[in-house]
Amino acid sequence: MEDDFYVSSEDEGYYDDDEDNDDPENLEEEMMAYVESETPKCEVSSTKVISKESLLAAQRGDVQRVMDVLSLKEYHARTLLIHYRWDVDKVLAVYVERGKELLYEKAGVTMAEHDDTSQLSSEVMCDICMDEIPANEVTIMDCNHVFCNECWTEHFIVKINEGQSRRIKCMAHKCNAVCDEAIIRNLVSARDPNLAEKFDRFLLESYIEDNRKVKWCPSVPHCGNAIRIEEDELIEVECACGKQFCFSCLCEAHSPCSCQMWDQWLKKCVDESETVNYISVNTKHCPKCSKLVEKNGGCNLVTCICGQPFCWLCGAPTGSDHTWDSIAGHECGRFKEDEETDLEQTKKDLFRYTHYFNRFQAHKDSLKLEATLKKSVQRKITYLEENLSSSKDYSWTTDALNRLFRSRRIIAYSYPFAYHMFGDLFKKEMTLEQRTIKQNLFEDQQQQLEASMEKLSMFTEEPFDHYSEEKLHDLKLRMMNLSTLVDKLCLKLFECIEYDLLGQLQFSVHRIVSYNSNGVEKASEINSLSGC
Repeated sequence: MEDDFYVSSEDEGYYDDDEDNDDPENLEEEMMAYVESETPKCEVSSTKVISKESLLAAQRGDVQRVMDVLSLKEYHARTLLIHYRWDVDKVLAVYVERGKELLYEKAGVTMAEHDDTSQLSSEVMCDICMDEIPANEVTIMDCNHVFCNECWTEHFIVKINEGQSRRIKCMAHKCNAVCDEAIIRNLVSARDPNLAEKFDRFLLESYIEDNRKVKWCPSVPHCGNAIRIEEDELIEVECACGKQFCFSCLCEAHSPCSCQMWDQWLKKCVDESETVNYISVNTKHCPKCSKLVEKNGGCNLVTCICGQPFCWLCGAPTGSDHTWDSIAGHECGRFKEDEETDLEQTKKDLFRYTHYFNRFQAHKDSLKLEATLKKSVQRKITYLEENLSSSKDYSWTTDALNRLFRSRRIIAYSYPFAYHMFGDLFKKEMTLEQRTIKQNLFEDQQQQLEASMEKLSMFTEEPFDHYSEEKLHDLKLRMMNLSTLVDKLCLKLFECIEYDLLGQLQFSVHRIVSYNSNGVEKASEINSLSGC
């Protein structure tokens, strides 16, 4: 985003409760112009939704581009694109930099003129089955290799069943040429029409499976859509079905966490590893009944509810006679210091994890609850439109609500980021002093955003449908200004993470999705006719 979209670092535009204004109408006009200038203009989405119906059109669009530039047949263009993972720009770059001959050779495209089967003798020996075959029962490929139709068909069927139908090569020894799709389709359909359909489906789905710029939407149950991007793979998108996800890792949208951080956070949450570690150090299995026993005192002789006494340090069963530092008839060679150190460290780790997880979960829960505000706010807007004639534009309420949702999501995912950023993940990258300074910098930004966001949340819940016009006008200015401030603070938090924290790492590379004031980008429907 350009800096021009945001207020300056000095909050000169922020509304002041004590500020006097003699002309509220002029103030509102100025405020509307100011907020409009600070709001990013809507741009055409760079991501596209590819449905089942538009998949063929999308593939044909790229194939046609290569056909037009290189003057190729359709299957030759598709072979090139499959080899280069459907990257049209890559195909054209190789063509310009290395020439047509090398481009075709690497992809298995053969442009040599081949003989017509009508020019062959009446019978041809097939080098696979070694039989003499009539000329009308053999097929010649672009590479000029000739085999009987039966052998070709068997070869194609095996390759399709093995999942290699995207680039079926010639049977000749060391021949890299890719076979003609039309020939494959005709020979296989004569033997097994269903398998021919499977071949066509594999070719079609190659546009998604082999294309780094296209991925299936990870919705469950699957909506049947795929998403195509144009530029950076590090982007968060929203499918037509409403699913928001990270295009890079296909997990839920998780900025400002990097994909690596989010993956580790998921594992920690799903496995409940911190709780498991705490239990493993803080409890022992009874040697008699195997129930877990927790030590609640300083003595190393513990007794299970089944009555069995045992040594806490080694878990061995013992008698009940003991003193403070020894058990009668029992010796244990474990170091008590190690046990106590492990216990304390595990408690600290668990406490730290719980701190970040509870705050992450609290904001996620708030996000779910605030989603019900949409209906409440809409009811208030409807009431005002019907009963208040002075104004019919209440878009500022829905704008503030959307800003609240976006900032709440950012704050929620900033806690998993902080857990990893200032934990063991980058322990070797920073000294303790450096980590403390960076953590204070981040938490200052985080708390400023959180405080402004909660204030905005409070404003959206006010019963403004029962306010006087003067009070409603005042609330409007407050919410518009506060929305702009929250937007600016979100940007500052992202910049802090991207440049001051992750950007300073020397040995690790963690990238995050750049801040988008409009939230997760909604993919637009692809044109089923043009493929664009």
